[in-house]
Amino acid sequence: MSSIDADKTEEQQQRRQEKKDRKRPGERQNIEGRGGGGGARRGGSAKLRGLPKDAHDVRISKTLTWILRHGSQSEGLAMRPDGYVRVDELLARPKLRELDFATLQEIVKNDAKSRYSLVLEADPNSNEEAWWIRANQGHSMKTVVLDLEPIQSHADIPTGIAVHGTTKRAWESIKEQGLSKMSRNHIHLAQGVAGSGVISGMRSSSQILIFIDVQKAIDAGIKFYLSANGVILTEGDEKGFLHPEFFSRVQTADGKPLTGWDGPEGVPAVSTQTTHKDTQAARASDTKLTEELEKKRDHVIERVLQCTE
Repeated sequence: MSSIDADKTEEQQQRRQEKKDRKRPGERQNIEGRGGGGGARRGGSAKLRGLPKDAHDVRISKTLTWILRHGSQSEGLAMRPDGYVRVDELLARPKLRELDFATLQEIVKNDAKSRYSLVLEADPNSNEEAWWIRANQGHSMKTVVLDLEPIQSHADIPTGIAVHGTTKRAWESIKEQGLSKMSRNHIHLAQGVAGSGVISGMRSSSQILIFIDVQKAIDAGIKFYLSANGVILTEGDEKGFLHPEFFSRVQTADGKPLTGWDGPEGVPAVSTQTTHKDTQAARASDTKLTEELEKKRDHVIERVLQCTE
């Protein structure tokens, strides 16, 4: 499924787990004793994101991603408009008290999907150098405006493919209303499918793959961008939707096209504007050739008339 769908499912699972935890007074007191209860006043509780069945390092990673994409305000973290937060302030959060800078560097370096950017820059408030970190995409906070590369035409997509992965259940509504950015700032599209290497923007568990005719959407006024880690992003239309008319092909994860959706995976990187210009040039060339032929014809007729006089 897509990262958006997966986050929504995980959020639902997280809420169910939190309800279970609230029914266990002894466990709650234990959490509060470790700083969870008073932690809310100091930047959120100490409880990690994820489910109890998840490995501890997975829960650390999920917590880091959640804070940088969705939870900075609830954690009391100041975030720049470009999505960066100070690393020292991040590591001071109760949820990440076990994480040190060296481990954080390893997480960023080894993340297969390049979800994070880590930079050393001056703090505009103090002018001192500090480490900053951000998630490269996936935010739900409307105040975050990432420095994204605009996609002007299909040719700007390195692989020539834009595809969204989802579940069979979600497809039933998507095929009617289209893709929605939901609570996030963008709809996420990957540049390939699972099995063709590590793909940013799509979960390997996706059951349905929706290929997008990016050029058709661009020509209709939809804007697309490329994130720092290669994910294709779009806000959709004014209501946040990318409608089915822009789906070029829909198939199962094993490559079988769905009935009525068996078009191409990618669309030739030629915009309609370029095609129109080429057509105009061809017409102009034809007109010029016709004029030259007419001149030659008139010249021949004139010579014939001269010979008959």
